[in-house]
Amino acid sequence: MSELFDEVDEEVRRERLKKLWDQYSIYIIAAALLIIAAVGGWRGYQYLEAKKAAEAGAAFDAAVDLSEQNKRAEAELAFSKLATSAPWGYRMLAKLRAAAEVATRDPQAGARMYDDIAGDRSMGAEQQDLARIRAAGLLLDTASYPSMRQRLEPATKADATFRHTARELLALSAWRANDTAAARQWLDLIAGDAETPSAMRSRAEALQALLPPVAKS
Repeated sequence: MSELFDEVDEEVRRERLKKLWDQYSIYIIAAALLIIAAVGGWRGYQYLEAKKAAEAGAAFDAAVDLSEQNKRAEAELAFSKLATSAPWGYRMLAKLRAAAEVATRDPQAGARMYDDIAGDRSMGAEQQDLARIRAAGLLLDTASYPSMRQRLEPATKADATFRHTARELLALSAWRANDTAAARQWLDLIAGDAETPSAMRSRAEALQALLPPVAKS
């Protein structure tokens, strides 16, 4: 008798499943197709992005080779092209390299390109600071100390990646402007930072030796 009830229950379950399938099969199939399409689309996207990155990497390496061969005009053109068409990572690097190539023939133009990068919010904070420092380095002999301070002071904070270089540039700019108090301020920061590179620390000590002694009160 129990076997008969089991068979009836099984038939009832099959009938219910058939009704559910008849009612919802189109939605189930549509959902399955959407999942397959989404997975296929994601895999296709990953493949295309990997291909673009590989192509951009090869093009970037080729541009670097041109630069190392002193083919500046060709390198500048190659980096400029990558700066507008490459995936984000290579585009960021290409912008910095394009500015460096321009700076070899026109420091003022190179500095303006670095300024554009420093103001580009799509760039990372470290890349923006690096661009500020490179622009300031190009302008060190021509820009006033207040201008250099305005450019670089944000990059001198204790947690800034390039704070050592920013401080050194400001010390040199202040020394060049005969602002000994400002020069000493930046040199003291360099000397007081335990993470200051040894070569920079030595240069700072040499510059400190050139400053007049602090007046006694």
